[in-house]
Amino acid sequence: MALYQEPRLLDFTKTPPHLQFNKYVLTGYRPVSTAGECLRSLFYIHNELGNIYTHGIPFLLFLVLLPCSIPWMEVDSTWICVAHYLACLCPTIGSVLYHLFMNHIGGQHVYNTLLSLDMVGVCLVNTLGALPIIYITLLCYPTVRQTALLAYILVSAYGIYCATTAHTNFLRLRAFVWQALFRFSLFLFRVYGTGVGSPESLRLFVIMDTLAALGGLVNVIQIPERFSPGLFDNWGNSHQIMHVMVVCSIIYLHWGTMEDLAWIRGFQCPAE
Repeated sequence: MALYQEPRLLDFTKTPPHLQFNKYVLTGYRPVSTAGECLRSLFYIHNELGNIYTHGIPFLLFLVLLPCSIPWMEVDSTWICVAHYLACLCPTIGSVLYHLFMNHIGGQHVYNTLLSLDMVGVCLVNTLGALPIIYITLLCYPTVRQTALLAYILVSAYGIYCATTAHTNFLRLRAFVWQALFRFSLFLFRVYGTGVGSPESLRLFVIMDTLAALGGLVNVIQIPERFSPGLFDNWGNSHQIMHVMVVCSIIYLHWGTMEDLAWIRGFQCPAE
C-alpha cells in the first residue's frame, strides 16, 4: 500500500516549456512540485528517476569507497589527493540535484540555477581531475608546471562560463573542447616529449576521455529514443546512457590517477 498518493504524470505537451528539451521523451513528466514533493519523487517511477539514480548511487559509493583507495599519507603533495577526490564527486552530486529538483515550483529561474550547478560539476571534474595529470606529467619542469596549472585553471574558468551560458546540449558539449585539447597535449607530451608518468595510466586516461566524449555525443544526438519516440521514456534513453558512460569515465580517471600516484613514489627526475 502506497504511503502517499503519487501525482498524475504529464506528457510532453503538458509540461512547462523549460522542461521540453527532449521531444522524443513523450510521457512520464512530473508536475510542478514543491521541494518536498520533488524528494518524494525518489520513490515512484517517472522519466527522471533513472537519471537521478544513475548518478545518485555512484555518488554515494564514491563518497564512501574512494577515500579507502587513495594513498593520502604516501603522497608528498596532499592537495593532489584532495583534488582527485573532489573531482570524482562533483559531477554526480550536481547532476542529482539538477534532475531531482528540475520541476521545482520556482520555475525556470530555479531550473536554470540547477542546470548551471550541473554544468559547473562537469567542468570541475575536468578541472580538478586534470590537475594531478598536469602535475605529474610536468614533474621535472617545476616552472613550466606552475604555468601549465595556472593556464588550465584559466581555460577551465572560460569553459565554466561557456557551459553555464549555453542554451543547447551541443553548445554545452563544445564548452569542454578546450579542456579536452589541453589534456590531449599533455598525453602527446608523455608519448613524444619528455613528460613523465605511469605508462599504464596514459591508456586509462585516453579511455576516460573517450567514454566522456561518446557519452556527450549520445546525449546530443538523442539516441536511441530518436528512433522510437516513447519507448525509452523512463529507461534506457540517451541521457541515462550518458550518465553511465560518465560514471565509467570517472572510474577510469580514478584508476589512472592511482597508477600515477603509485608510480611517482619510485621516480626521481634525472639530474640536469
